[in-house]
Amino acid sequence: MNERMKELEIQNNRRAKLESRFERWLWRFRLVTILPVVMSLLGSVSCFVLGTQEELNALNKLFHGHFNSEQSILLLGKVIGGIDYYVIGIALLIFGYGVYELIISDIDPRIQNMSENRRNILSINSLEALKQKLTNVIIVALIVTAFKLMISFQVQSISELLQFCGCVLLLAFSAWLVGKNQKD
Repeated sequence: MNERMKELEIQNNRRAKLESRFERWLWRFRLVTILPVVMSLLGSVSCFVLGTQEELNALNKLFHGHFNSEQSILLLGKVIGGIDYYVIGIALLIFGYGVYELIISDIDPRIQNMSENRRNILSINSLEALKQKLTNVIIVALIVTAFKLMISFQVQSISELLQFCGCVLLLAFSAWLVGKNQKD
């Protein structure tokens, strides 16, 4: 009987060691999420570069007078397109920060020497918080894109006018929902 107990204890120890090794390996495997973090940060930088290029292109045309009153809508579209790139870059930045904080580690410099209000700007404590922040940024990006398309929209019939008004109403409603969501 004593021998059987020793044999069971040895089996339990082996199982515990195997489980411990597997859990250590599993914990280290979380570091594979560095790849999407780095790629989203690089994507964010590329969006910021594209947005800046779009804005500089619009400013160049404005300062050199290469547009007339008809082309001013196209110029405004370029400016808004640049803003759209910036908003998408911010969404990628939030995604990268969120995945890093959720899976790998807290971002320590963000916590040091900052007031409590400043710390919570990109504080991601759960997957729901990350989804909420990304949803807000994506809605803003969609609003900017819709605005870009709407400035060049030519109304030619009453049904198009009603559709245009419906789009403006939906944009206002979604902006209100984003604002209401942030208060809650």
